Order: sequence, then structure tokens, then C-alpha cells
Amino acid sequence: MVRMLDYFIVTICTFISNLLHSLWTLLESEPADLPAQGPSPWDFMEELSPRQLAVKQLKQQFLVALQANNAQEVLKILHSGKLDIDTVLEVDDPKMVLASYKQGYWLPGYKLEKSWAMGIHVCVMYNALETALMLLEKGAAVNRTPNGKTPLHVACEVSNSDFVSLLLAHGAKVNSLSLSGHTPLHHCVTRESVDCAKQLILKGAKVNVTSHNNDEDTPLHKAARFGVPELVALFLAHGASVDAVNSLQETPLMTAAFWAFDTKEQIYSQEHHFVCRLLLDHQADPNLQEEDQKTALHKAAWNCDHVLMQMLLEAGADARAMDINGCAPIQYLLKVTDVRPMAIPELCYQLLLNHNAARVYPPQFHKVLQSCHDYPRVVEILVNSYERLKPTKKWRAAITDDCYERHKDFYDSVFAVCTNTPRSLLHLARCAVRAGMGGFCHQGVPQLPLPSSMKKYILLEPEGILY
Repeated sequence: MVRMLDYFIVTICTFISNLLHSLWTLLESEPADLPAQGPSPWDFMEELSPRQLAVKQLKQQFLVALQANNAQEVLKILHSGKLDIDTVLEVDDPKMVLASYKQGYWLPGYKLEKSWAMGIHVCVMYNALETALMLLEKGAAVNRTPNGKTPLHVACEVSNSDFVSLLLAHGAKVNSLSLSGHTPLHHCVTRESVDCAKQLILKGAKVNVTSHNNDEDTPLHKAARFGVPELVALFLAHGASVDAVNSLQETPLMTAAFWAFDTKEQIYSQEHHFVCRLLLDHQADPNLQEEDQKTALHKAAWNCDHVLMQMLLEAGADARAMDINGCAPIQYLLKVTDVRPMAIPELCYQLLLNHNAARVYPPQFHKVLQSCHDYPRVVEILVNSYERLKPTKKWRAAITDDCYERHKDFYDSVFAVCTNTPRSLLHLARCAVRAGMGGFCHQGVPQLPLPSSMKKYILLEPEGILY
């Protein structure tokens, strides 16, 4: 029995060896070495059969007719019976209107230029409404995702409310998920898509649904990220949770505060400011902290955005809140003062100090000069927030020579008054009033029976020189 088994194994191994040898010989042979009467194996690999070629050409004709909104030609091709109504086509899609991928997917660049789509997807992409209506009446599938998105996702992506209405009327699922885990409502991120969002909500779209991916954003987070006040107002009016958090524990208010500044263009977005105002008016909590314990005020300070900082502080934001690294908003402000050319940094510092922000530890004041020496108004505000300051050798070293020459009178006055001895009686009176009011300077000082110039003095309005 053992001999028979050994013989069987040897026979099988010999057969496989001979077969592999034959295949290798065939693959290594040149076309000229092959018999003249037979086609080359490469011909079958490189050339399509006549039937395959005909189908490929018909698909191309079908795609062209769909893109041109030529309903008659589309109908003619379908009536030929050679192409199914839900045939998947390959479509140019460089902006990824049709495509949706899970996070972590990798595709080469040339693959991202193309997408798979059915006829109804193509109609949505090219605004071929008449052809789409014909396809739906003929029974085209309305909820399939050949490349991750349903036609309804695509309609919201391109902000086409007519298509949203048409697809919903033909059974499109309003809360369907794309491959990346987004509902159609997540794709409503422009002012033009407000009507799309309205239709989705009226058909039962969930305004508090989170995306099923690593972000876990709600539609309100998306609207806040892109700065669309109309969408934010719509979602809030239909019950969106104003303090919903995503996977990073960020609220929509934090999201809007961070994206209010375009770092590339170096401009501030008024639309994002409107979004923050809406969220605060709907009782958004300005003191919630994300996973690194930063608040919305930290993010506004990082942007050096005095408009948003004032809005948040007036809504009760804590000017002393610390993040996971022990940094308060004023530390964030110090880090970016010299890289925000469109900002008005002195207003940011003035706001924080008048809302009881903790001052820089006096022995570390040279770090203020390192960051802000080109902004004498900032330095003046910070120096005036102390009753007295003792300079160190690091102070002068922190100020570049050319900057010192540009602002010589100001810096001479700084070194004249910063001697660790009491300053003028007027300044001491200012410090006494501020200390007495604590964190209510911004509210209390305007109510004092004093001239407006004196109120400005107490609130650290810069004058250009120290005395």
C-alpha cells in the first residue's frame, strides 16, 4: 500500500513538472517561433473579440448620449436589447464627484481620474434631467453604489435640488450611507445646497446622524466647517444638537472657530463668524473642551481672530482655560502673533486681559519680546497690565537691533519705566481699579462715572509710549 502511494505521488509530481516546463517554453517563445497557422497567445490578451469590441463601442455611445442629455438616443440603445439599463460605465471623474472611498484605501493617481457609474449617476453629474426621468420610468435602480455613492449622494454633491426632488420621488433612500460612511445630508455643504437639505429633512433625513468613519461628524459639523450660516440655521431649526461632538470631541463651535481663518489666503471668513454667532445664540457652550482640552477660545486665539474672541468672551468663555499642555489662550496668541499679518493682535491681548486672562510670568517676559518686539502696541498693553516689572538681560537681547531703531522712543520708554519700582500714581490707580474689578473689567469700567479717555486708559488702550 505504501509503495502504491509513493508511486502515485511520484507520478503526480512528474506530471506537474512537465506541465510547468511546457508552459514556460510557450511563454518564453517569440511570436516568430510559433506555428504560422495559429494565432499568438498574445493576440488573445491584447485584442478584444468582435463581440467585446461591439459592447465597448455601444457603452461609449451610451455614455455620450447620457452626457448630452439625448434621451431618444439612450432609449434607442436600450431598445436594442444589447445593453442593460443599469450597466456600469467608466466615467472621467477627476473631482471625485461619483467616487467615495473608505479611509485608508489607496489607489494610484490614474485610477482616481476615473469612476464607475450607472446611467442615472451620469445624468445627475451632467444635469441630464429629461434622460434621468426616462431611465427612472424604465426601472433604473435608484439606490445602487457602483463607486461608493448613490445618485442622491451625487445630487447633493453637485447641489442640484431638481435631481434631489426627482430621486426622492422615485424611492431614493434619504439616509443611505456612502462607502465613506456619509449620508446625503453630509454632502450638503454649500449655500446652493440649502434647498437640497430642506427636501432631505422633509423626507426624514436625520440631522444628528454621525458619519460612519473616523471623523464621526454630524451634518452640523460639516456646515460649520464650510461656513454656511443658512445650513447651520436650517439644521438647528430642525433639532440639530448644538453641542454634538465628533471623534475628536470637537463641537460645531470649535470647528467653525478653527476654520474661520484661511491660512493659505491669510483672510478671515465673515461667514464662519456668522456661524459662531448662530451657534452661541442657540446656547452653544463656549467652554467645552476637545480631546486635547482646547476650547473654542484657544482656536480663535491661534487664529488671532479678535472678532471671534470678543464673541466668545462675551458669551462666557474662560480666558484662563488650559489645554492638555497647560497653555491658556494667551499662550496660543503669543505663538502666532508674528505670523498673522492680517490680524490686529493688540485687540486680542487687550480682550483677554480685560476678561481676566492670566498674565505671563514676569521672569519669562523676555519671551513676549521675542514674539512681539515688532508689535509695540502689544508690548505696551502687556507691560501696562503689571503694577511693576523688573527687566532682565534677556530683554534687550530679545529685541533685534533694526526693530529697536524703528521703535526707539517706545523701547526707551519701556526700559525707563520697567525698573521694578512703582510707576506713576496714575498707573498705580489703574492697577488698583483693575484688581478691584477682577474679571469684570470689560463690564464694570464702562459703567464708571469717568471720562471716556480715562475708561480707555483703565482698559489698557495703547498710547504709543509708556510713562
